[in-house]
Amino acid sequence: MIRPAGDTLEEDAMNDTMCCTEIPPIAAGEFTEIVRGNEATLLERFAPMVRRQCVTLNLAAVTRIDAAGLAALITLYCDARQAGHEFTISNPSPHVAEILAVVGLDKLLVAQHAEGFSGFGTPVEATAA
Repeated sequence: MIRPAGDTLEEDAMNDTMCCTEIPPIAAGEFTEIVRGNEATLLERFAPMVRRQCVTLNLAAVTRIDAAGLAALITLYCDARQAGHEFTISNPSPHVAEILAVVGLDKLLVAQHAEGFSGFGTPVEATAA
């Protein structure tokens, strides 16, 4: 049997009881673009985190995303799910929200409680970055 992401059974039990909605969104930090060339840095920073706990990544400052960036978000989602956790994003900029909606990832990745987002994957109001 392959062990889950946690180092110990106690850590796994703590993660299993963790409610993802109680964890505040984590800002994408220095990322204003998730594009080819910086997607590896995003993965290096957040992949270990999504393997340990549920993560909501606040993309308010991200103004541009390309196929490599989308692939990085999908990788984080898959890593989290494989570890038994959730990975969502919140507050995507209007342009990022549009890209996510076009490729159908808005329904998979955008947190249901995300501010500024309607149930149809379109922004309700823009947020300042």
